[in-house]
Amino acid sequence: MRLPVILFLTAISTVLAGSVTIQTLVFPSETATSYVEIVPMKLLNLKAFTLCMRVATEISIERKTILFAYRTGDFDELNVWRELDGRYSFALSGGSVVFSVPDLGAMQTHFCVTWDSSSGASALFMDGRKSLTKLYKKGHTIPPGGKVIIGQDPDSYLGEFDAKQSFVGEINDVNMWDSVLSDSTIKDMFSGKRVPRGNIFDWETIQLTTNGAVEVVNTEL
Repeated sequence: MRLPVILFLTAISTVLAGSVTIQTLVFPSETATSYVEIVPMKLLNLKAFTLCMRVATEISIERKTILFAYRTGDFDELNVWRELDGRYSFALSGGSVVFSVPDLGAMQTHFCVTWDSSSGASALFMDGRKSLTKLYKKGHTIPPGGKVIIGQDPDSYLGEFDAKQSFVGEINDVNMWDSVLSDSTIKDMFSGKRVPRGNIFDWETIQLTTNGAVEVVNTEL
């Protein structure tokens, strides 16, 4: 049995090349045991958020796959999904908002989700391009006290994983803010420009625990 590994990720600046080397999470196969727990820098007590990551995967067309999961003892408070029909969705404590956007693939995609409780305005971004805006969960607050998981959908506080919904592929540069970033800031992030680091998750300094067959490899941005 492979023991959990606690990591503190630190970006390495490559001065001469002007690039940054960061760590990438690789999920090599479908499993009910491989996942990564991420420790936030502050409680997820949210009335707005921007969540971004870089993703590459060869997901089967007819397969529902979890991209991000935040669960308290009672509910799935924030889940991001690729649905069976290839659309993408996120759910806040039940129900979901669904978007028809280009599918992820083996080439890395910069993927963001934004939501604002004051209006319910919700959108996805793929490689800096914004979807239409949909209204969802106006007035809702995402509560604190949960666990953040990459790679699995926990049907209990931290367990009851379904291998058929597990993530297979690679994820890196996971960042989260407690506000909605401007469209131009998200475009800048996609293009590799420096933007204010996430105040909930900052991938350059993030603490995480890997479980199962997840591997951490270096990737140059």
